[in-house]
Amino acid sequence: MFDFNRLGGLSRIDEFGEYHSPNVAYAGGVNVTAQFAGDYTPYLDKKILPLALRELVVYQFAEKKTLPKGHGNTWIATRYARLQIPQAPLSEAVPPVGETLSIQQVQCVAQQWGDTVTVSDVAQLTIMSDPFQQAIKLMAVQEKETHERNTFNGLMAIAQVNYVNSRGSRASLVAGDVLDTTTVLRTYGAMATLGAPMFNGPTEPNPQKSAKGNAAGTTSPHLCAVCHTLIVADWSQNSTVVLARSYSQVTRLFNYEIGEWGGIRFTASNMVPTFTGYALVQGAAVVGGGTFAAANYQTIITGSDLNNQYESYISQVSAAVTVALNGSISITTPATTGFTYNIYVGTTASPTNLATCAAGPTVGPLAGQAVQLPPGTIVTLTGVGVMQVPPAAPATGVTVYPTFVFGKDAYAIVTLDNVEHFMLTKADKSDVLNQRSVIGWKAYYGFLILNQNFLCRIESVSAFSSTFG
Repeated sequence: MFDFNRLGGLSRIDEFGEYHSPNVAYAGGVNVTAQFAGDYTPYLDKKILPLALRELVVYQFAEKKTLPKGHGNTWIATRYARLQIPQAPLSEAVPPVGETLSIQQVQCVAQQWGDTVTVSDVAQLTIMSDPFQQAIKLMAVQEKETHERNTFNGLMAIAQVNYVNSRGSRASLVAGDVLDTTTVLRTYGAMATLGAPMFNGPTEPNPQKSAKGNAAGTTSPHLCAVCHTLIVADWSQNSTVVLARSYSQVTRLFNYEIGEWGGIRFTASNMVPTFTGYALVQGAAVVGGGTFAAANYQTIITGSDLNNQYESYISQVSAAVTVALNGSISITTPATTGFTYNIYVGTTASPTNLATCAAGPTVGPLAGQAVQLPPGTIVTLTGVGVMQVPPAAPATGVTVYPTFVFGKDAYAIVTLDNVEHFMLTKADKSDVLNQRSVIGWKAYYGFLILNQNFLCRIESVSAFSSTFG
């Protein structure tokens, strides 16, 4: 019997059964993994990894309205303006002049949204994780996130903006202009002065309002707010907030919450849009090749992130480019990846039109416009396109975070046709051999602000970054 005790350490036995000590050289080659590549396969876990979570908040606060079918796609609501309060008492036996009723109207145009995913029969037969089932799950996520994104885009039309530290504009915000208690209290005071209806408050003017407060255990009337998750971080290190909560609500500091402050209840979302200012991108005039009238033109480039399609990357306005009649403008989109780019052009420092460009979409409502352009690409702007106003640019290198504050009945979603889901898995005349399965959804609805006095947008920067770099 062979004595295995003789092996020890790294000793080995050759193919003839001869013992070799560790210090004896072995003349044979070394068999490495690559020689056996055809004899093994990587292990693929059957469990699908989860997606990053999105906090969907703002869509749920909208009032839900219905547009009956057969009445077009425009919904209109009427508000009667309040009557002026009499300036003086009545004279004896003399009737008052009287008041004239006047109305105010708001309207919403519903639009159809939707998307599809098509999966081949071969993919379903050969791929371990059923791609069609994954498409069903992802479509459900996309639908909800589309509603949330559209609602945030609608809220960017809020007319009342409160800049932190009483800055005069988005471009005036600088590092250090984080959300503070003064700005929150100023916002609440202004909206209360305008008479914004409170959640859990009276729905009609109440001449008998009690000064005794609410009964024990009830929630006080309040406004609601939705802010970015990084704004919560700023708030959590505000010295006034920390001091107050260290005495009464210390768990909020531990749980990374804003909660209530100054009559406003805050909710955080990581889908709140952000706006980052970048240096200007300068174009150059080209003779011919366009439809421009002879004039000086300025451009702005915005970048839309690939996930949410917010125009969150905004260049400063360019210097004027002198373009001759029927000339064009050559310009290079920024090289930053993760975005597609839109280009605006006009004869002032505030362009209000997209440019036209052959490199843009060839189909759809923005066909021929300078939109959805890839990064780091030289494009030729051929003329002035459809009217569309770009977001205002912050200062270069500054990222601005809006916080949306609103009362009850401030904004609404008007639905013409509820969300429908489709799963086409059977053969038909266009797919006789049933080689394709399609999953999709569509909805027909619109967003509108019911009363501008019931909303406000706070704009601030953050002391924190959304990346770890």
